[in-house]
Amino acid sequence: MSKHTVTRADLAEAVYQEVGLSRNESAELVEAVLSMVADTLVSGENVKISSFGSFVLRDKGGRIGRNPKTGEEVPIEPRRVLVFRASQVMKDRINRSLSGAGAD
Repeated sequence: MSKHTVTRADLAEAVYQEVGLSRNESAELVEAVLSMVADTLVSGENVKISSFGSFVLRDKGGRIGRNPKTGEEVPIEPRRVLVFRASQVMKDRINRSLSGAGAD
């Protein structure tokens, strides 16, 4: 199994290879999609990509935490966190590749 991380450049290259747009157009398309996803999340909306998964925003309330080194109590401010939940189709595809039943 490869430990390679897929980058924006890798995504743009894949679009270039699969769709046939120029390299610049492919990079612009990838940037536009990622920008749209980011802007939607910043505006407070969730993003669902069919057969892939959902990016969901969750609000976490403030609480009192503890510094593990000193034991001192520290206030933790309320914040918004981003959670990714894979679709069942994606989970099945990942598990199928682990079982050796043929990767897609």
